[in-house]
Amino acid sequence: MEASKLLSTLFLTLIFFSTFFKPSFSAERCRPKDKKILLQIKKAFKNPYIYTAWDSKSDCCDWYGVKCDEKTHQIYSLFATDGDLSGPIPPQVADLPYLEDLDFHKQPNITGPIPFAISKLKNLRTLMITNTGLTGPVPDFLGQMKNLEFISLAFNSLTGTIPRSIGLLPKLGGLRLDRNKLTGPIPDTFGDFKGTDFYLYLSHNQLSGKIPASLGRKDFPYIDLSRNRLEGDASFLFGSGKTMIQHVDLSRNLLEFDLSKVKFPKSLTFLDLNHNKIKGSIPTGLTVPEFQQFNVSYNRLCGKIPMGGNLQRFDYSAYFHNRCLCGAPLPKCK
Repeated sequence: MEASKLLSTLFLTLIFFSTFFKPSFSAERCRPKDKKILLQIKKAFKNPYIYTAWDSKSDCCDWYGVKCDEKTHQIYSLFATDGDLSGPIPPQVADLPYLEDLDFHKQPNITGPIPFAISKLKNLRTLMITNTGLTGPVPDFLGQMKNLEFISLAFNSLTGTIPRSIGLLPKLGGLRLDRNKLTGPIPDTFGDFKGTDFYLYLSHNQLSGKIPASLGRKDFPYIDLSRNRLEGDASFLFGSGKTMIQHVDLSRNLLEFDLSKVKFPKSLTFLDLNHNKIKGSIPTGLTVPEFQQFNVSYNRLCGKIPMGGNLQRFDYSAYFHNRCLCGAPLPKCK
């Protein structure tokens, strides 16, 4: 009887401990090969502080700057912001074949060109390398990476011309190459961008020549070509039939066309044409859009500023230094 009670007590004790004190075995999600590659990247970047947690004993799917797929555990995102990465972008980055997003931002000590190895990343959707010390050209091989949806290489020191091949990317919906040292023309293929909601930033470079007429085929919601050396006509970027265009900045170029003949869409909220060679008068059609920003100063405009809309909400600095503009907010016409 005593033996029976003892067995019963032992049985209940085992159930208690197995229920409340189960041993925990957490399998590491990170693939050993991927971890090895990441540690090579860390070493190539001179063991930066922001990668301190990158340690061979921990799960790389928990590391800062790394994202793994919940099911496959493949690394699909690699990023680093406001850090101390130093040196060229390691070619080992391209040994993460399932990478969809690559983002290095505010890393002033990243140097050298964009490595050709990146062309191996066939699944890459987003490429963002911004505010770094990158030099060299915008690589032509980007035009072969057919899954790219967004490219930002802004705020670097890239030189040379913009490859035509980028305009042929079938899924691209946005391109930022602003604030570099790029030269030459805007590729005519940029009128072939497939995205219907396309954002194009090319400002603060040294681009020259005429804006390709092909760009008139696109209804860009946001286009910034300011602070370049572009010349000739830009009126075809507008048109009353366009419905998506909102922000247009063409300021500080050498553009020359008759503003009075341009039809402007109602959707415009931002228009900056200052410091060009634009002639004619301000059309009454510009009283229709609800502008948040408007500037036509430092041109060759003449005539009375139309009354109506919100053209008078902007002060004289939006209109001064023209040939003979007059009317509020400038002095009355004689």
